Amino acid sequence: MNVAGITEMWDRLTGTQPDPSRWLVGATALLALAAVLTRSVWHVVRNAVTIAHEGGHGLIALLTGRRLDGIRLHSDTSGLTVSRGKPRGLGMVLTAAAGYTAPPLLGLAGAALLAAGHITALLWGATALLLVMLVMIRNAYGALTVVVTAAVFLLVSWLTKAQVQAAFAYLVVWFLLAGGARPVAELQRTRLRDRSGSSDADQLGRLTHTPAALWLLLFYAVALCSLVGGARWLLLQ
Repeated sequence: MNVAGITEMWDRLTGTQPDPSRWLVGATALLALAAVLTRSVWHVVRNAVTIAHEGGHGLIALLTGRRLDGIRLHSDTSGLTVSRGKPRGLGMVLTAAAGYTAPPLLGLAGAALLAAGHITALLWGATALLLVMLVMIRNAYGALTVVVTAAVFLLVSWLTKAQVQAAFAYLVVWFLLAGGARPVAELQRTRLRDRSGSSDADQLGRLTHTPAALWLLLFYAVALCSLVGGARWLLLQ
């Protein structure tokens, strides 16, 4: 690629795009909410939340100096991230807490980018993160899921018109914001049936010598605050 091509790509990445119409912002919000609330649809699109969840574990593990051994994504929309390091301490606590907080916080970051008009940066940034995550995937289903998701982002950003790109970007961000609390509610119900103490909240409770319910409350608070903050950015721009 010549210098002119590189300059053009950089300008696209750092430049801003026109704000979409109000109806598009509202329509994508309603569509995302419907996807979260409809059980059959949620069972499919929840894979995207799992990618964000396990990616959050992996990213914080690396940032806190832990060794990331790998990430697995399963067809039942569950996942597993394995890292090595001290079994206790701040790094382990942050790594364990990153899973349920990652999807809504990513949605909030995406809302900030969209409010600033950086639609292309959001699409390309998401693609880059997915490709980096792919390196750490350790099972076939997980690799397929990440590859397909990255391909969708890449195709939308390169082959569609600006209006379609905006609709897709807003739909993804609304979905992460609206869907942030449902996995926490599912975790709460699962804990009532399964007393094995293997959930993220239970692990955090043991690590910090606090009730697991406090961590559930924190997960809910992050999801709700991200939704409110993100919605303000998206609706009041």
